Amino acid sequence: MKSKPAIIALADGRFFEGEALGADGISVGEVVFNTSMTGYQEILPDPSYRGQILTMTTVHVGNYGINPFDGESAAPHVAGFVVREASRVASNHRATQTLDGFLVEHGVVGVAGVDTRAITRRVRDGGAIMGCVAHGRTRADLPELLDIIASAPAYDAIDHVAAVSVRQPTIVRAEPTGDSFMPTRPSFRPLSEGWSTEESGLPLVVTLDYGVKWSILRRLLERPIRLLLLPHATSASELKAYSAAGLLLSNGPGDPGRMDNETAVVRELVGELPIFGICLGHQLLCRALGASTYKLAFGHRGPNQPAGLRGEGRIEITSQNHGYAVQWETIPDAVQVTQRNLNDETIEAVAMPSLRAFSVQHHPEAGPGPHDALGAFAAFHGALGGA
Repeated sequence: MKSKPAIIALADGRFFEGEALGADGISVGEVVFNTSMTGYQEILPDPSYRGQILTMTTVHVGNYGINPFDGESAAPHVAGFVVREASRVASNHRATQTLDGFLVEHGVVGVAGVDTRAITRRVRDGGAIMGCVAHGRTRADLPELLDIIASAPAYDAIDHVAAVSVRQPTIVRAEPTGDSFMPTRPSFRPLSEGWSTEESGLPLVVTLDYGVKWSILRRLLERPIRLLLLPHATSASELKAYSAAGLLLSNGPGDPGRMDNETAVVRELVGELPIFGICLGHQLLCRALGASTYKLAFGHRGPNQPAGLRGEGRIEITSQNHGYAVQWETIPDAVQVTQRNLNDETIEAVAMPSLRAFSVQHHPEAGPGPHDALGAFAAFHGALGGA
C-alpha cells in the first residue's frame, strides 16, 4: 500500500517531500538538528525542544522502538520530527511500541524519507529557520504552507517555559521501575499532601522548573535529599519561605533574553543559598550576574561536545542542547569562566565561589557514552553540606 505523502517546507521557500510519519496534521516550528546517532526516546520528550521541528542527522531512526522508562518527561515536546528513514519495527526486548505509534499517540507530526543532510546543511549554513511539517501535502501546496509559516509567531516571541513548567509546588521522589536498565524514575505529587516523616532531617533542594529533564531529577535523587519543584514564575520571597539548602535552575526552552522576571528572581537569590544552573538555568544565572546572552546560528544539539580550558589538560566530553549562549565580552570580572566549548570557544561553565553559585551550559546528567560531567552534581551536593 502506498504511503501517505508529507512535506517539510522552510520559510525561505525550500521544501522536501517525503512520506507521513506519526500523527496526521500540520505543525509549525523552528527547524533545528541533532547529531546524536541514538537517543531519540530521550530527545523527543525533552522540554527544551518545545516549539521546534527536530531533524535527526543519523540516517536510520526508530529501530529499537520506545519503552516506558527512558523518557525525559511524560510526553514529547517537539513541534515536529524529521528523519531520513524511520524503522517500522521495534527490535528491542524493552520496547512496548514503535516510534511511529509513539508519535501518533502523542500527536506529533513527522515526515520520513527526506534529505535530512540537505536540511541540516541549510540550518548549519543559514541558521535556524521557521518551517512547517504537513501530511497529505505536496509541492503544489507550497504557497499555502508558506502562508501558514509567515502567519505563525516566531520561535523567539513565544513564552515556551510557561507551557512546560510545573503548575504548582510539587514533591519529587525516586520510584522503582522494575527495569534493570533504568531502575528508578521520578514520581510527583502536590506539596499540599505534605512531607513524609521519613524524610525529616534531609536537606531540601528546590528546583525552579523551566522545563526540567527527568534525568536531572534522577541525578539529584541519587543522594539523600528532599526535592521540590516550583513553577518558573515563583517569586524570590516565596522561594525563600521554604528555607531550602540549595537551588537548582533547570534547563528549558526559549530565549533567556525575554525572561526578565525569572532573571530578577535569580538575581535576588544569588548569595542567599547555593545555586546550580544547567543550560537555560546557566544562562539565567549569568544574566543575573550581569552578563548578556545571544542566539547561536544553529545551536549545539548532540553529544561529544568537548568542554574545558585550553592548556589545563582536562577535557569533558559533554551532551548539549541549546540555541543561545552567554556573551563572553559581558561576563563581569568577578565571574570565573571555568569551561569553554573547545569547538567554537563559547562559554560552557562559570562559577562565583564567594556566592556559592556555579552553572554549566551542557547537560551533566546525560549519558550519551561518557559520564565526564557528572561531577557537577557532586559539587552541588557538597555545597549543601552533604557527603
